[in-house]
Amino acid sequence: MTPVLQVRGVTKSFGGAAALKGVDLDLYPGEIHALMGMNGAGKSTLVQILSGAHPADGGTIEVGGERHSALTVRKARKLGIACVPQRRELAMGLTVAENVLLGDLPTRGGTVHWQAVKDGARAALSGLGIDIDVERVAGTLTVAEQTMVEVAREVRRGGRILILDEPTACLSAKDADRIRQLVRTLRDDGVAVVYISHYIDEVMAVADRLTVLRDGAVVTSAPAAEMDPASLVRSMVGRDVVSRRPERPAPKPESGLTVRGLSHGRAIEDFTVEVRKGEIVAVLGPAGDAQSRLFDLLSGRQRPDAGELRVDGRAVPFGRVPASLASGLRCVTGDRRTLGLVQGMSVDENLMLAGDRFAGRRLHRRSELARRAAPLRGSYGVVALTGNPPVGTLSGGNQQKVLLGKWLETEPVACFLEDPTNGVDVAAMADIHTLVDELASRGVAVLLASSSAEEVMRLADRVVVVSAGRTVAEHDITAITRDELVATALGGQPK
Repeated sequence: MTPVLQVRGVTKSFGGAAALKGVDLDLYPGEIHALMGMNGAGKSTLVQILSGAHPADGGTIEVGGERHSALTVRKARKLGIACVPQRRELAMGLTVAENVLLGDLPTRGGTVHWQAVKDGARAALSGLGIDIDVERVAGTLTVAEQTMVEVAREVRRGGRILILDEPTACLSAKDADRIRQLVRTLRDDGVAVVYISHYIDEVMAVADRLTVLRDGAVVTSAPAAEMDPASLVRSMVGRDVVSRRPERPAPKPESGLTVRGLSHGRAIEDFTVEVRKGEIVAVLGPAGDAQSRLFDLLSGRQRPDAGELRVDGRAVPFGRVPASLASGLRCVTGDRRTLGLVQGMSVDENLMLAGDRFAGRRLHRRSELARRAAPLRGSYGVVALTGNPPVGTLSGGNQQKVLLGKWLETEPVACFLEDPTNGVDVAAMADIHTLVDELASRGVAVLLASSSAEEVMRLADRVVVVSAGRTVAEHDITAITRDELVATALGGQPK
C-alpha cells in the first residue's frame, strides 16, 4: 500500500535547541497511527509542521506523491490535512453554530443564511452524537464541550489526513467512546488518522500502528499488536514509571475546608463536602458535571444561589476572589491556558506571580527573579529547552507544574485542584501525583475535582460521586474498587 503522507528527515530547532531530529513517518490510508511521546518529545512540533503552522528547518513532506520542503496552513488544508490541536481554538464570542461553520458560512442572496448555519452545525454535532445547543455562545461551554465542538468543526471540513491531538482530554467516558468510534469510522472510510494521546490504554485499544518520539527523535515505530503498555511506556520515558499510592500521615481531626448546601442553577444542587487537614477528598463525575463548576464558585469568580463556605473553621463570603485568597484557600484551575497562566510572560514570572502578589512586591530585577524562582523550578521539576522562555512555549506537563508551583508554595490552608493532570504524560502525571501527596502530608486540606476514576483511586482518601449536579454516593476509597466507582459514576442514581 502506498503511503498517503511521508515525512523524511524533518528537523526543527527553536533558539538553538533541537525540537525534532531527523524524523521519519509514514501514514497510510485506512490506518490509525498513534504518535506517542513525553511532553516535550516533539509531537506538537511535528503536528505544527504537518499542519503548516511552522516550517521545517530540513527534510521533506510528501503528500499524495507530491514533495514539499515546507507547508503553509492553506496548502496543508488544500492537500487534505486537517488538525484538531491540543489547545482548543474557538472564537469564544461566537455561537457554537458559527464556530462549527467558521470560514464556510452558507449564503443566500449575498447574506449569511443563518438557518442553514444552524442546521449545518446541528448535523455536524449530531453526527458525532454530541448534544449541545448550537445557539449557545462558545465562551459559556465547559472545556469538554469546547473540545467536542472543535472536533466537530474539523471533522466536518473533512480531509484525507486527520490529526487529532489529545481528542479525548477532558471528555467523559461516554463522550470519549463516541470520539473513538468516530475515529474507527473514519479509518474504515479510508482516512489516515494521526492519533495523539497520553492515555496508554486508549492508544493500545484504538491504534493500528505506534510511533514513539523521545527527545525529538523516533525511537520506535511498529504495529500496535507488537507492543504492550509496559514496553510503550519504556520507549516513551526510557525507563519504567511507577506511581504508587504512598503511606501518608493520618488526616487531622479538624476541618480545613467545608462546603455546605452549595447550589448554582441546575449545575449544582445542595452539594456538601468536608475535608479535614491532611486529607484528599475527590469529587468524581462525568466531564461538565458539578465538579466542573466548583472552581468558579470556590475561587470567588461566581456567586452561587445558596451555600456556605468555611476554610479553617472561618466563614468565607462567596463571589469575592480576594476573600477566597485571604482565607488560605487556593483554587487551581483545570484551564491553565486561559485562567491559570499568563502565556506571554516568562516561566519565572509565572512561578512567582502569586507569591509576589501576596508579598506586595510590585517591582523586581530579572537576576533576582531568576534566583528566587530557581528553587521552585527544582522542586516542581520544571524543564525548558532554553533559559527562561514564555511559559506558553513549554510542554503541557511543564506548564502544569508551573501552575501548581505558582499556587501551592503560597502557604495554603486548603486547596482545590481541578483536573491537575489533564493533558500531561505518564511521567509528569506521576510527578504531579507526588506533589499532591506531599501537599496533603503538609496538613493541607485538598479537594480534588476529577473525571478520572484511576486518578481518584490513586490520590483520594474519600470520594464524592456526582451526577446531574447532585451527590449520588460517598465512599472511603478503601471500601470501593475502581470498577465499582466507575459503575457508580455512570449509574448516576442517588442512594
